[in-house]
Amino acid sequence: MRIEQLFEDLLLEDEWQIINNMPKLLAESINIKNSKIIKERPLYDVKEEIWNNDIPGVKDQTIVACYTKSGEYIGDEKTAKYICDKKGIIPEKRDASHCVCSIGFQPDEQKWYGWSHRAMFGFGIGYKVKKGDSMAKGQEFSRDSSAVDVGFEAKTLEDCKKLAYAFADSVS
Repeated sequence: MRIEQLFEDLLLEDEWQIINNMPKLLAESINIKNSKIIKERPLYDVKEEIWNNDIPGVKDQTIVACYTKSGEYIGDEKTAKYICDKKGIIPEKRDASHCVCSIGFQPDEQKWYGWSHRAMFGFGIGYKVKKGDSMAKGQEFSRDSSAVDVGFEAKTLEDCKKLAYAFADSVS
């Protein structure tokens, strides 16, 4: 059984639970047996890794994954190319406890971006939170811990980072 098939089977059992906990499941159940850099890019490294999850009948999988220069997981090569090479974003994790980058700074635009596999958006100084924004308090997908008041205006880059964090949280 391949890892992809295992995840497919698990998704059929309890799709929402698995999707929400996928990074945690990966971090807890995947053992990276071998990892080597196969390409070096200015903002990230492309690594070929052999993953093993110690589940009987599941063979080791060779995976190509991208990491920041400090070792934080970005995603697959297509994702890293878009975020880093095309957009020029310097990715980082929202929180030290997370296992994937979901916010980043774009120095030329002076914007903080937030993203997930669902959406990406950049916040610059002057951005004002509107009713209907996914990270606005009271919206269906906003989380109380990071939601932002409607009318909040980004006046500093730190404010922009707060918005990127809340956005990434709301679309994850």
